[in-house]
Amino acid sequence: MAVYTEVSDDALDAFVGQYDIGEVVSCKGIAEGVENSNYLLQTERGAYILTLYEKRVDPGDLPFFLGLMDHLAARGLACPTPIAGRDGKTLRSLCDRPAAIVSFLSGVWHGRPRADHCSALGEAMAEMHLKGADFAIRRPNSLSVAGWRPLFDTIRDRADEITPGLAPLVEAELAYLETHWPTDLPVGLIHADLFPDNVFFLGGRNHDTPERVSGLIDFYFACTDLLAYDIAICLNAWCFEPDGSFNATKARYLLSGYRRLRPLSDAEMAALPLLARGAALRFLLTRSYDWLNTPAGALVKRKDPMEYLHKLRFHQNIAGPGGYGIE
Repeated sequence: MAVYTEVSDDALDAFVGQYDIGEVVSCKGIAEGVENSNYLLQTERGAYILTLYEKRVDPGDLPFFLGLMDHLAARGLACPTPIAGRDGKTLRSLCDRPAAIVSFLSGVWHGRPRADHCSALGEAMAEMHLKGADFAIRRPNSLSVAGWRPLFDTIRDRADEITPGLAPLVEAELAYLETHWPTDLPVGLIHADLFPDNVFFLGGRNHDTPERVSGLIDFYFACTDLLAYDIAICLNAWCFEPDGSFNATKARYLLSGYRRLRPLSDAEMAALPLLARGAALRFLLTRSYDWLNTPAGALVKRKDPMEYLHKLRFHQNIAGPGGYGIE
């Protein structure tokens, strides 16, 4: 989450007045993330999240995102629910941006998740995959293998500003992944951005009660793609330590949690190192783009692309799932 567009008090009051959620008490910008402008909105009726969709989000995709959250919430998955205005619409305009209000989820996210958090994440991800299986709308993943080279082309000439030699390294990795990317694995609804700050937990105040996932948020990269690719994204996001080392215990817990609800085929398991390389490249590219193009003064935390260059190099040396400590 982030803030790029400032909203005046008058504009906010007029916007919220179209909903039956009471008058505005407070509205505070949220600085985490990089994609849209997000505010924690407090009204007389409770807390909500107000999102203004910025330029990277295609307005044509918004019915997919909002419809998906409605679909998953109706099937019992803990995720934000879009709030309809008095006219029944969940999507409208604010400050010349598409905008929506969604429900607020209680919980905390963990910057340094433990193995038990990884297990709970795996189970919640499998639940999402299963409950999203009958969602009727499909959305191709614009940030999968077919989209990486066009994205790289936008930063190729400046890539070495991030680190010398980055451009030829990415070029070689693109050529490899474009040749070897799997096309015959199970496909379905994936989140595609299940980083720790998008997974909320509650409970665990004593050692006898483990923490549970209280909600999955930020579905604005969700799409139709390889289900195992979602797992590969999480191996990158959850299983590396701050010093850059890979934690095989966390990887085992993540996979065991996932497989409690949805077994993985032998082909999916075998493809994990390749999918993890692709996931690392995807976030290396998007972080590089943001590092080079984030507007001065934007209330947003830029994320270091070098973290994902390190992860990419790690995955390049993994021959099979056993290299992650996974059987």
